Parts: sequence; C-alpha cells; structure tokens
Amino acid sequence: MPPHQNRLCAGIDIGTSKVAVAICENKEGLINISALGVAPSHGLRKGIIVDPEEVVTSLSQAIEDAEKMTGQSITDAVIGIGGVGIITSLSKGIVPITTPDCISEEDIQRVIDSARSVALPPNFEIIHIYPIKFIIDRQEEVQDPLGMKGMRLEVEVMAVGAPTANVRKISQIISQLGINPLAMVVNPIAASKAVLDKKQKEIGVMLLDIGAATSSIAIYEESDLIHTTILPVGSSHLTNDIAIGLKTTIDIAEKIKRQHLSLDNKKIKATDKLDLSTIETSEDGKVSKKQLAEVAEARLKELFTMIKDEIKKHKPDALLPGGIVLTGGGSKLDGLVTIVKEYMNLPAKEGDLTMDIGGTIDKLGDPRYSTSIGLALYGLEIPTQEGSSGKFSVAGIKNNSIGGLWTKVRKVFKQFSP
Repeated sequence: MPPHQNRLCAGIDIGTSKVAVAICENKEGLINISALGVAPSHGLRKGIIVDPEEVVTSLSQAIEDAEKMTGQSITDAVIGIGGVGIITSLSKGIVPITTPDCISEEDIQRVIDSARSVALPPNFEIIHIYPIKFIIDRQEEVQDPLGMKGMRLEVEVMAVGAPTANVRKISQIISQLGINPLAMVVNPIAASKAVLDKKQKEIGVMLLDIGAATSSIAIYEESDLIHTTILPVGSSHLTNDIAIGLKTTIDIAEKIKRQHLSLDNKKIKATDKLDLSTIETSEDGKVSKKQLAEVAEARLKELFTMIKDEIKKHKPDALLPGGIVLTGGGSKLDGLVTIVKEYMNLPAKEGDLTMDIGGTIDKLGDPRYSTSIGLALYGLEIPTQEGSSGKFSVAGIKNNSIGGLWTKVRKVFKQFSP
C-alpha cells in the first residue's frame, strides 16, 4: 500500500541500550525523515521491560529530542516490540462456504478468524498473522479466493507471537505518554521494511539485526516471511568478553571493540599489538589484535550456530540466494561481513535504506536506526480513524481498524506484508 499523502508518523524503537524515535513525513509523495530522537535506554533486560518507570523517562527524552527537530508534537506512532520470546507458529482454519455459488468476503473473514486460534504457549499473544495460502475444497490453492466457487474454504497462516506481559507493559507506557498507538510491529519485521527490497524478499534473504543484548532475524522466501525470532546474543556480549579477557572495565572494552577490533584476518598481522595506554592512561600493557579477533569470533560463532539451528528447525530447505543483510548497531564491527560469509556460507552485505527517502538527518544511514525508521514507514501506510480504541490486535492494528469486509482485510495484510 502506498503511503498516505501529507501524513506524519513516528516510529518508536525501545531497545536495551538506546531508545530511538524516528519521525517520517509524506508530503505530496515525497517521504522525508524529519527527526531522529535518541536517548540512553534504562529499564530493559534483553529487550524485555523490567522497570516501566525508567523506560518512560528514557522514551520521554527521545520523544522530546525528536519533537524539537520538527517543531511538532508526536500524536501517532508505530511501536516496535523486541526482546527474547518472539515466536512463530503455523495454523490452519477451515469453514464451510455459506453460498456455494461464490466465496464471499464474509467467508474469507471467517476462515482467517478461525485460524487465529493458533496454539501459542500460555501468556503469549498474536502480534502479526499472515495468510500463506487458501485452499478450496481440499484441492485448489489460491492467493485470493474471493468470488471463486466451492463448498469448503481453508487457510494456512503464520502467526508471530510475543509475551503478553511485555506487550501490556509497552501499551501502558505508550498510553501514559499520551501517544495514539497505530500499531505494534515486531522489530526485525520493521527493520526489514527499511533495508530489504522486494527482489531480495522474492528470491530469499535473511535480515540479521545485531543489537546490544539481542540479535534479530527475519527470513523471507518468495516474498513471504517464513520465520522470525530474537536470539539472546548481541554486541554487548563481545564487550563483556573483551573486558573479562583483558581484566579491564566495560567502558574501555567498548572503546576497544568500536575503535580497534577487526574481524578481517587479512587486515591483521600476527605481530599487530594494541597499546592499552593509548586508550586509557591508567591502563598498561599491550594485547595482540589477533587474540582480540579470536575472542570476538568465539562469541559470534555462538550466534551463527543459533541462527543455523533456527534455519534447520523452521526452513531446512531454504537456499537464501539473496544472502544475509546486516543491520543494527552491532553490524558496524569492522570485518563482520567477511566473517558472516565465512561461517554462514552465504553472501552477506551491510543494509542500506531501500526506499527513496529524503532528510537532512546526519544519522539517516546509521544501521542503529533502521528499526525506528521502518516503524515510521509502516505508520505512513496505516489509515487513521477518529475515536480509535488504541488496542492492538492482528497484524498490530487496533481492533476497530479492521472492518468485516475482505477488501479491508486484504489492505491490512498487504500493508503489513513483510
């Protein structure tokens, strides 16, 4: 669905290390990122909210910074949801066709509703639900059954679920800030909106978003999302490993990781040393850059093993000729693309914004903000309604945003097609 004309919407990414708020505008067909507000994040652990009051404080600062850049108040926003615990599950729905002469919008709505009874673990709820295919009379597979003849209609859907407790905490925080929540979108799906194009999704591709405490993946094949999850390993684990190995502080280890760590063996000589006193005068001694790389590689190999296990479990036959597209703050590590290619045996590249987006924000191309920008882009495609309930439901859209007619349902699924 094309973005609505003359609209402004915010995307709110609540991460473990930072909170980012992107404001996106569509003026006469030109999409512009007019603001990126950022603040240190507090009150989360591995992407899960543990102290809502601290999150409110962090988010208020980021929102204020973004609003100052535009001179406008944020009223509508699409909210990202992350953290360990994001799951996917396949489900089927079956209904008899009420009028055999023609499959109606009501029939399609009913069969999708029946598929929503997908079996999720206790205390989880559906954030997104994507129809994969419809089947008429157990034989004919179609993408859009409207108007076709038959006696029985089936649908296969993929549901993306999140822990109910975290969903409720996020909803309460947004409500407390007086923002109208247009939708809730799982973070890797939002990031995909910003950095993956249609061709990549069609041929098969994986998004890998490396954050501070977690890493997210979203796998696409034939334009469909086939799996997404969030794994409990992020770039902060590399920092911790360096700090322990060198017996130094987290702050110094973070500087070493960002400024001096390289994962590209071609760039590192066996004799290359890092003088720690150049980073902090109180530190002494020298460390082998080769050994630093080996420490980081060990942790990354753990992450790549988790990703391979996810592929084997959910889509063992996936070829992914589009390779792996990297984003997130952790993707800025020197030589990461090289090591991803080596361990995953797939093409790899750094992600760039795929849409023709304008803006004077100097951080526009920074991979740390792909999720917040993707969330804002989703917001431009969502029709607003006055008097909305503000409650989330299927595909992250408010309950009363989805009408009973299939024409509306198709628009909803189209705008949230990953």
